[in-house]
Amino acid sequence: MATSLIQKYNVPGPRYTSYPTVPYWDDENFSNEIWVDTLKKSFLKSNSKEGISLYIHLPFCESMCTFCGCNKRITKNHEVEHPYIEAVLKEWVLYCKILEETPIVKEIHLGGGTPTFFSTKNLEDLINGIFCHAKKAETYEFSFEGHPNNTTRAHLQKLYDLGFRRVSFGVQDYSEKVQKAIHREQSFHNVAKVTFWAKEIGYTSIGHDLIFGLPFQTVEDVIDTIEKTKSLQPDRLAFYSYAHVPWIKGNGQRGFKEEDVPKDDVKRELYEVGKQLLFENDYYEIGMDHFALKTDSLYVAFNTNNLHRNFMGYSASKTQVMIGLGVSSISDSWYSFAQNVKNLEDYYQLLEWDKLPILKGHLLTNEDLIIRKHILNLMCQFETSWKDSKDYLAHIPEIILQLKEMEKDGLLHINTNGINVTEAGKPFVRNICMAFDLRLKRKLPDTSLFSMTV
Repeated sequence: MATSLIQKYNVPGPRYTSYPTVPYWDDENFSNEIWVDTLKKSFLKSNSKEGISLYIHLPFCESMCTFCGCNKRITKNHEVEHPYIEAVLKEWVLYCKILEETPIVKEIHLGGGTPTFFSTKNLEDLINGIFCHAKKAETYEFSFEGHPNNTTRAHLQKLYDLGFRRVSFGVQDYSEKVQKAIHREQSFHNVAKVTFWAKEIGYTSIGHDLIFGLPFQTVEDVIDTIEKTKSLQPDRLAFYSYAHVPWIKGNGQRGFKEEDVPKDDVKRELYEVGKQLLFENDYYEIGMDHFALKTDSLYVAFNTNNLHRNFMGYSASKTQVMIGLGVSSISDSWYSFAQNVKNLEDYYQLLEWDKLPILKGHLLTNEDLIIRKHILNLMCQFETSWKDSKDYLAHIPEIILQLKEMEKDGLLHINTNGINVTEAGKPFVRNICMAFDLRLKRKLPDTSLFSMTV
């Protein structure tokens, strides 16, 4: 990839797990009542048809990883587990009372934090507690994030018995120097052990998360990591850019110097080398920074135009309603977003008062809904169209003008009713989405809010 293109387009920008992105939510015109009204409207329309998704945030970690931007609470005290599970289930009961009819759950994702911080007993209580008030969809997909250092065979077996068939392990990089810098020291042996356990038990989709651009990381490190990954044959991979934003994440990302972090063309070489190795080992690019074997459901969803992206990342299951449970979780009714409070004590207090623990939210306008669709199309299929009049925006002509420069650079093709991203343009898909982001344009972005796009 030309260095000039990286320098030209490597600017701060959103990752687009939602539109509008969280910094541009209109919280002043949002209320819990609005959230409940839109949730009911969407739920009644979609529950029996496709079911709903649940994201459950489990925030506890025993140690701080300096690359992580998730909401977490660092502790070695496992007595925090049971009260937290009880609080999450209380929040779920509040939602079930609002929804009036029994929810049909199509998708569950346990994220964190470290979900495998919790004991098998507490995880079992959590899932059984959810289904005291809900039913499983006929075709459901349950997944969780596992830490290779503390995921036991008992964790994998118990969650499998509860219906989980997908697990992703955070690998990042196998270099000892890099691991020490990011405070995530784990051996290849540990990753291999949990991967083979998951295969033996019967998990149908095993994922590894890899990061490029980490402090001290070299091309040789990326090659070594992907060669080791190849030997384990995970079904899918996330290979994404390290977001170096120490001014947001505080001391957790100040354990190394600025010059230790690869930048610009050096960082991009890490990605290009890694991506080529993945291609050579039969991994296909799926959406942004994701790769899968042909046998994985993510690959199938991509090729049948059923790939979806939300606050949980890429998914082969598409639902209109996603309820986020737990501290800092974000919910999506399609018509509005709501985010829970980020402080654990506030979360407990609001639930004590039988109140939904919502901090802020956003009611999507008609314009937001159209833009959201275009950005989802670009993120999931690398193309979008406004041939249907309901997908047309009055601002399309000015969006096309902004995209003309990218077309000259070979990043996309513009046709009468839409655009297609080229192979060369895939690394710049966030920049292409930014052309559609009218809220970003109307309110000049605070560059400290986002990581670099490339």
